[in-house]
Amino acid sequence: MTTRAGFIALIGEPNAGKSTLLNRMVGAKVSIVTHKVQTTRARIRGVAMEGDAQLVFVDTPGLFKPRRRLDRAMVAAAWGGAADADVVVLMIEAHRGITEGVERILEGLEEIGQGRTIALAINKIDKVPSEKLLALTSDLNERYPFAETFMISAERGYGVEDLRKWLAAELPEGPWLYPEDQIADLPMRMIAAEMTREKLTLRLHQELPYQLTVETENWEERKDGSAKIDQVIYVMRDGHKGIVLGKRGETIKAVSQAARAELEEFLDRKVHLFLQVKVRPNWLEESERYSEMGLDFKDGNA
Repeated sequence: MTTRAGFIALIGEPNAGKSTLLNRMVGAKVSIVTHKVQTTRARIRGVAMEGDAQLVFVDTPGLFKPRRRLDRAMVAAAWGGAADADVVVLMIEAHRGITEGVERILEGLEEIGQGRTIALAINKIDKVPSEKLLALTSDLNERYPFAETFMISAERGYGVEDLRKWLAAELPEGPWLYPEDQIADLPMRMIAAEMTREKLTLRLHQELPYQLTVETENWEERKDGSAKIDQVIYVMRDGHKGIVLGKRGETIKAVSQAARAELEEFLDRKVHLFLQVKVRPNWLEESERYSEMGLDFKDGNA
């Protein structure tokens, strides 16, 4: 049996559907999916099997114009993930077409594209008529010589199987990189923190979600097979702490219940989740927080 294995980077603007596609490819929820942009901070790798090929997905943060240190580190991680991959898939939203952000990404591809297989995946195709899709496809292929173009709906699963089969055939021959039953190389502590952060992002609106981070401080395996998980939510101001806690603690309670339910489903066992909120005015400037998220603090330097 000839096995294949390699890294596939999904790149695109924030909200292009990269996390949704990754979760569908892998068949489990390993990447946080919300309606907020820039929610994927670390390079989450999901592992999918297709025949004799092992596809290791690098779900990069969305590419956007960085303003703060965290933004710069995220963008550096995205391009770094693409530069390290065997195959790169650029995801574009059909209804938004070629935005200013897409223009910038196409320019960036000129730099990292040499000798690398780069495919185009036009997502959310159910949102536009077919003639508009065809025009967008030919326009994009004129701007960059994509190896292949796929029309998909990551949310509905349309076209995803064709993309996965094509990716499997494009990967180099070689031994598998992970045990067959492993779906993500992120430590469970980090996946758990991401799940809680997703619930916070869904509950809280405006700027606050980007000014908080979640860390799993303690993970204890209990004799009865359950897990006790202690997490800290770091916010930047006292006022933020009040928002996260909510009136009479209602917000944090709802977040805790939702995160616990999802963790129990993911781990397939009982989970005791304890959340604490702490104010750390400078967490965006602390290198340890970046390491926790799998980002490089130095990449955030202006």
